[in-house]
Amino acid sequence: MTGPRFTLTIPDLDLDKAQALSETIDSDVRFDAKAIVINEVDERRSCWELVAHFESAAEAQAARMALEPRAATVAVLPDQDWVRQSLEGLPPVRAGRFFLHGSHDGHRRRVGGVSLEIDAGTAFGTGHHGTTEGCLLALDQILKKRRPRRILDVGCGTGVLAIAAAKAGKGKVLASDIDPEAAHVTRRNAKANGVGPTVTAVTAPGLKHQRIRAAAPFDLIFANILARPLVSLASGLSLTLSPGGALILSGLTLDQCRWVQAAYRNRGLVSVRKTICGNWATQVLTRPSGGAGGGRRSRCGSQSRRRRLAPWRG
Repeated sequence: MTGPRFTLTIPDLDLDKAQALSETIDSDVRFDAKAIVINEVDERRSCWELVAHFESAAEAQAARMALEPRAATVAVLPDQDWVRQSLEGLPPVRAGRFFLHGSHDGHRRRVGGVSLEIDAGTAFGTGHHGTTEGCLLALDQILKKRRPRRILDVGCGTGVLAIAAAKAGKGKVLASDIDPEAAHVTRRNAKANGVGPTVTAVTAPGLKHQRIRAAAPFDLIFANILARPLVSLASGLSLTLSPGGALILSGLTLDQCRWVQAAYRNRGLVSVRKTICGNWATQVLTRPSGGAGGGRRSRCGSQSRRRRLAPWRG
């Protein structure tokens, strides 16, 4: 994208407030934000900022006045391809056997392992975030022991996790997202990564789709979303998981882990592993078929704290 863009920056937020403001801007017909980015600016204080992109200064100022944040600022971006520029600032992600990179880093693809090429675009998620890294590390550990046959990725975004599971596990994966554009992007990315025939992407709110019901139960389920929807989906996800199967939950801050884990424990699932990436946690749970796991915990390396790039709607 080229041409001048105007940003509304709202600083000094906690994560819940930043996410709530993002949802308000995204859903309110008065605002026409072309992208919304949530950045972590101080991990120790859990301090975040929200940056919304608009086509005109008037739109940005109107949003500022409507939202009434005290320290919000409006600024103009230079006439350049800021999406590509931001891509070039995102380093590749190494997570176990997985090497995740954008097209600008294709030359850095390593020999061996599983390479995934994902660019920012019109769906959430480039994979350059601790939540995705934690899910990839969890998948890497699971694949060392077994090959899940039936796999579901709920809230697939750009399809990173579905594609990783299909490439490494050599099986078929069903991916779903409430956003039709995400399903489209997942299919496109799957084809670009050589797993188009094995990844099926559908549009669905939560688990409400005939394809999901028909394919259940699943041996492996990804749900890399946010704490509140994970709690809301606890009953459905628990029933959709096969005995002995693995459920990988992410999108959680450290202080949300007990709350989410309790919701699934009440449905008969047990925690077998936790991976911590910065302020983000990934939980692996299972429905015991014989005995329970041992609650292992690991910590992954630091990565970019860029939250998510919301879709352009121009």
